[in-house]
Amino acid sequence: MGLADTFQAIIDSLPEDWTDLELDLRIADESRYVDASVYLTTCNARPYSRHDWHWRLLVAHQFGHAAAAPAVHAALRLLDEAGIEGEIAVREVRSGRVEVTQMWGRPQSVRDEFARLRAQ
Repeated sequence: MGLADTFQAIIDSLPEDWTDLELDLRIADESRYVDASVYLTTCNARPYSRHDWHWRLLVAHQFGHAAAAPAVHAALRLLDEAGIEGEIAVREVRSGRVEVTQMWGRPQSVRDEFARLRAQ
């Protein structure tokens, strides 16, 4: 199973209200590190220094300061097409969070309804 297929299986296993996901990525052949870095710039992967894993991938579902799931999937598919093998580990999944928006002057009932609708 390739990296993109593994990532898709992870996404499919998450609950509907997941908001963000943290993954670690390790490639099998470290001599291809620079090649992999080029592909991973599209999803803003954060490199580790002096660690067993090579990159941390932050993935957002609908909002937040992370890469969108389709962008991460596309980057991992590029790695698969380039023949760069590796492994993915899920580090943290957050769910049930709601984006923060300016609601000054709105009654609490509007804020509660917004949170209820966005959490679905």
